[in-house]
Amino acid sequence: MGLFERYLSIWVALGIAAGVGLGLVVPGVFQAVAALEWAHVNLVVAVFIWVMIYPMMIQIDWGAVRDVGKKPRGLVLTLAVNWLIKPFTMAALGVLFFKYVFAPWVDPQTANEYIAGMILLGVAPCTAMVFVWSQLVKGDANYTLVQVSVNDLIMVVAFAPIAAFLLGVTNIAVPWQTLLLSIVLYVVLPLAAGMVTRHLLQRRSATAVGDVVARLKPWSVVGLIATVVLLFGFQAETILAKPLVIAMIAVPLVLQSYGIFFIAWWGAKWLKLPHNVAGPACLIGTSNFFELAVAVAISLFGLHSGAALATVVGVLVEVPVMLSLVAMVNAWQPQTEPNQARP
Repeated sequence: MGLFERYLSIWVALGIAAGVGLGLVVPGVFQAVAALEWAHVNLVVAVFIWVMIYPMMIQIDWGAVRDVGKKPRGLVLTLAVNWLIKPFTMAALGVLFFKYVFAPWVDPQTANEYIAGMILLGVAPCTAMVFVWSQLVKGDANYTLVQVSVNDLIMVVAFAPIAAFLLGVTNIAVPWQTLLLSIVLYVVLPLAAGMVTRHLLQRRSATAVGDVVARLKPWSVVGLIATVVLLFGFQAETILAKPLVIAMIAVPLVLQSYGIFFIAWWGAKWLKLPHNVAGPACLIGTSNFFELAVAVAISLFGLHSGAALATVVGVLVEVPVMLSLVAMVNAWQPQTEPNQARP
């Protein structure tokens, strides 16, 4: 493990501090970068995410991808957690905290908006960042690709009905541009680039793929830290202006992340999944497709609504929480690696 990977939590903590500090010192720079977006997808963040996931895309072996269907247990776990459990537990936690625990400090209308934002996060499982988490836990790149791809296909048809049911509204308009652009930018294009690169490297030598991936991995971490700096820089003023509100919203979001992770982890142990399938399967449901959630929150409730703020808080807490879960998966690897495991 290289220097960047070994001390990743420290680098991310420094990135968070740098993002908040720079966002306060040079807010105009971050405002300009934030404006570089199309369909609520920030193009600069997209570039950094490309840097993060490109090394993993090179590792994908299409021959092995075809075999994933023969070992569906990990895929079944991912889909059950993401679509049958996660949205409903997020709604329940939102109601618990903002209708009861935090009710004395939040007016009912604002509380409803916070709950709505959390629900939108719960109905939007991750598309891009999960490739990073999978790589950090030494996940099966081929299996992770299939998990993400099937998730995205289900999201196209299930996001609006589940969100409408939980929000109690009938006019959910899915921002198709955001959804489709994100899938193309974060899955289709980097996957195509990875396939071409892998093909060219395999023609060069049998070890070329491994050598190039090893050289690119530090850049993957650099892309992650740069993304953290931008995300916290974008919200620096909000973080300082509303620290108590952000802390209140963060509580159920953090509990949801750890709760979903442990549900999936116990499921993986029950199914006797190997580590390289169990790790990504547990992490997919705990991270969120924040571009989609933010876009829907803004379109339904407005840019300055409590719902939009809740989705933004989801972005801010995700990276630190996910890094802690990555550390857990790696620490527990020997306990989840049965000799005769079948994914």
